[in-house]
Amino acid sequence: MSVVGLDVGSQSCYIAVARAGGIETIANEFSDRCTPSVISFGSKNRTIGVAAKNQQITHANNTVSNFKRFHGRTFNDPFIQKEKENLSYDLVPMKNGGVGIKVMYMDEEHLFSVEQITAMLLTKLKETAENNLKKPVTDCVISVPSFFTDAERRSVLDAAQIVGLNCLRLMNDMTAVALNYGIYKQDLPSPDEKPRIVVFVDMGHSAFQVSACAFNKGKLKVLGTAFDPFLGGKNFDEKLVEHFCAEFKTKYKLDAKSKIRALLRLYQECEKLKKLMSSNSTDLPLNIECFMNDKDVSGKMNRSQFEELCAELLQKIEVPLYSLMEQTQLKVEDVSAVEIVGGTTRIPAVKEKIAKFFGKDISTTLNADEAVARGCALQCAILSPAFKVREFSVTDAVPFPISLVWNHDSEDTEGVHEVFSRNHAAPFSKVLTFLRRGPFELEAFYSDPLGVPYPEAKIVHLLSTSFVPGLSFQKNIQQDNSEAGTQPQVQTDGQQTSQSPPSPELTSEENKIPDADKANEKKVDQPPEAKKPKIKVVNVELPIEANLVWQLGKDLLNMYIETEGKMIMQDKLEKERNDAKNAVEEYVYEFRDKLCGPYEKFICEQEHQNFLRLLTETEDWLYEEGEDQAKQAYVDKLEELMKIGTPVKVRFQEAEERPKLFEELGQRLQHYAKIAADFRNKDEKYNHIDESEMKKVEKSVNEVMEWMNSIMNAQAKKSLDQDPVVRAHEIKAKVKELNNACEPVVTQPKPKIESPKLERTPNGPNIDKKEEDLEGKNNFGAEPPHQNGECYPNEKSSVNMDLD
Repeated sequence: MSVVGLDVGSQSCYIAVARAGGIETIANEFSDRCTPSVISFGSKNRTIGVAAKNQQITHANNTVSNFKRFHGRTFNDPFIQKEKENLSYDLVPMKNGGVGIKVMYMDEEHLFSVEQITAMLLTKLKETAENNLKKPVTDCVISVPSFFTDAERRSVLDAAQIVGLNCLRLMNDMTAVALNYGIYKQDLPSPDEKPRIVVFVDMGHSAFQVSACAFNKGKLKVLGTAFDPFLGGKNFDEKLVEHFCAEFKTKYKLDAKSKIRALLRLYQECEKLKKLMSSNSTDLPLNIECFMNDKDVSGKMNRSQFEELCAELLQKIEVPLYSLMEQTQLKVEDVSAVEIVGGTTRIPAVKEKIAKFFGKDISTTLNADEAVARGCALQCAILSPAFKVREFSVTDAVPFPISLVWNHDSEDTEGVHEVFSRNHAAPFSKVLTFLRRGPFELEAFYSDPLGVPYPEAKIVHLLSTSFVPGLSFQKNIQQDNSEAGTQPQVQTDGQQTSQSPPSPELTSEENKIPDADKANEKKVDQPPEAKKPKIKVVNVELPIEANLVWQLGKDLLNMYIETEGKMIMQDKLEKERNDAKNAVEEYVYEFRDKLCGPYEKFICEQEHQNFLRLLTETEDWLYEEGEDQAKQAYVDKLEELMKIGTPVKVRFQEAEERPKLFEELGQRLQHYAKIAADFRNKDEKYNHIDESEMKKVEKSVNEVMEWMNSIMNAQAKKSLDQDPVVRAHEIKAKVKELNNACEPVVTQPKPKIESPKLERTPNGPNIDKKEEDLEGKNNFGAEPPHQNGECYPNEKSSVNMDLD
């Protein structure tokens, strides 16, 4: 099983995987760990990521970016209408009222939902992970901003479903960062000690988020979160763009906003300038060639001017920080450390604001870009049965309070009950019991609409659709405060008393009084009550119709899945077509260079000229009528070239390998011939080999030597532009044949000669017993030495031996 964490940002994405006992951030096909959140549509296929970003200026109208915040919103949403003005592509309403993105794809006008666009990006991330892991990817954890509402989260889950990803959990960005920070810490306080409080600050491309977390050994609890969804790096870019637009209008009489391509180029250059100013305080130039009307433009800015320009934005940083401290009732001195992540926190002025607020140096121990993805991968590993992870519990917090409202049986008034307060523990489930005698409606909504950065406060409308007459029933409704972000298989069930006094109609399990306790409340002097008939209470599971604020219908979702599958197949076919075309182009360039170099001697003059002419004609064809042909046309063209080119290439390769192989064969022949000669000269090293066996060696050596001499003589008569008499694989086969015939014979081990054993007699060793057989010789055929009175097997019994 694969374990993957996906940080899907507004500007870029990161992929982290669990393997080899750790978490690793992987790179895409460009060896870059950052994949831009950009999709570009063409007449033949889609391009996604780095390749799409490279087309952002040349194909501005059909390149989609900065779409993350469109999830779960209607086209008429004020936020959408405001963003619409700054986009290079067209936004239009969908049939369901959602946001549609209109582009030209396959030379036809297409309308895609934001779920489809995000699904395309997820397709790219999934392919990157699969190519890196060498196995299919299904399970994953995807990050979302902590301020995303239920509607926005459900929209992201639909996008994941379109591409076949099983999202185990949607994880809040800041919680992922905190998990990545805490799970590796070895010095956290024990569970019974006071927790360590750490504040995490994240300013990315489009939003500013902060959270306070309490850490104990093996445990993380999010105390609270705060955010500004409209403060991020792009706002600082916009300040620079506005400044230079005004400057260029005055200086060059050019209106950059009148042409989208010019404006996009200015955005790119301003972003580069912003990054340079983070590390340089001197004046830095901004130069753009052929900006508009073939005019070059230039400007300059330094860090102090930039900070003055963005003073209003810098002031906004403190608002979420104050909000966080107020929610959590923390004091600055309670905070042990302040960790910053996100690309925009690299701006010195942003760092200074955060450090000044907390009165301490900020910490940058985490990778500012990859911390979220790594935290998601850790969470996925914790949820996956295939990985064993150090025990570490994560308790998140609900960013917005959630309430329930329902209608009464006989009155027009409504009952309201807050189920989850702000910063309530998550994931968490509550069982609420409603006593009803008929169908009724129930609605979940955000209690504080003004505090939610979304125009709709309602979450879901529940309607019971059937009722069994004559039976009272209890209807249990589970409301999971983690909203759409938690799948059933990873829910943590729990119980908690209501946050506000329950109405008479609604009771929680904790508020029930056991019957036994009620019986004990009876007064002793009370007369016994008349026996009442038993009332049969039956719990009936009622079907519930749920009308969510935002969720794709089943039919529409299936249609999106089918459409994405077709586009993936089209991308694959187009890639194969382009690969076939590129193969022809590469072959032309490679052979044209080598025909005037190393291959020149291996083709005759006439063929040389004809082949060069064919290569030139093929090159011209590629850039004219062959510019847009089917895959098979390129395959046929390559085969035509290879019919001429392959023999030339083979001659060259054979000429390179043949001398080395002949030398190796000659060395083996000399080796075995010398062994045969030594055998004939009675060399004792080979006197154990049978003569018939050695004759086989001599025969093999003579046959192979005769073959080699014959082949070498024949090859010497051939010119280099002719096919060789013998191929390298044939010479290798002869070497192998010679080794197989000779090696087993010449490497035979000598037989072992056992030394005779001495028998002990009552008077000592019976040395004379085999004197006749051993007299005068030892095991090696030489006279034995006499040393220190030692007795050798061939020595006579005259040697005195003391056995006392």
